[in-house]
Amino acid sequence: MAQLLIVYHSRTGGSRQMAEAAFGAARKETETRLIPADRAGPDDLLAAAGYIFCAPENLAAISGVMKDFFDRCYYPVLGRIEGRPYAQMVCAGSDGENALRQIARIAQGWRLRPVQEALIVCTHAQTPEQILAEKTIPNPELARCRETGQALAAGLAMGMF
Repeated sequence: MAQLLIVYHSRTGGSRQMAEAAFGAARKETETRLIPADRAGPDDLLAAAGYIFCAPENLAAISGVMKDFFDRCYYPVLGRIEGRPYAQMVCAGSDGENALRQIARIAQGWRLRPVQEALIVCTHAQTPEQILAEKTIPNPELARCRETGQALAAGLAMGMF
C-alpha cells in the first residue's frame, strides 16, 4: 500500500490542527504517517510515496523548524524521490504566499509533482499577543485540510500518482 507522509511544524497549534485534519481523512484511504518536522528525516521521505508539508508562516517565511527539516533532508534524498506527488498547507497570520513559494521551490528542487492547489489558512493574527496565542482553526478551514489529505491519499491508493 502506498504511504502518505505528512510533515508539519506548529508553535501555536494552527498548523498542527491542519495537519491532524488532513491525517484523519487520509488514513481512511491509505497508510498515512503524521510526523513533526523536528522528528522527520530522510528515511521517512524515502519510505513514502507522497507528501503533505504543513507549516506556519513566520516573518514571511516557513518556520525555522520546518526549514531545518528541509535542510537536513534535502541532499540525502536528492535524486531519489523525483516525481512523487505532494501538497502543501500553510497557516498564516495575514498572507502566507511567501511560505508557499519557499516550500514549492524546495519541492521543485526535489522534482516533486504538485497535485493539489496549495492551501493557506489565514488566522488574521496581527498583534504580538494574537500571533503568540494558541490558535483554533475554524471547522470550514479544517474541512479544506481534510479534503487535501483525503484527495492525495485516495490518489495514492488508486495509483493515480
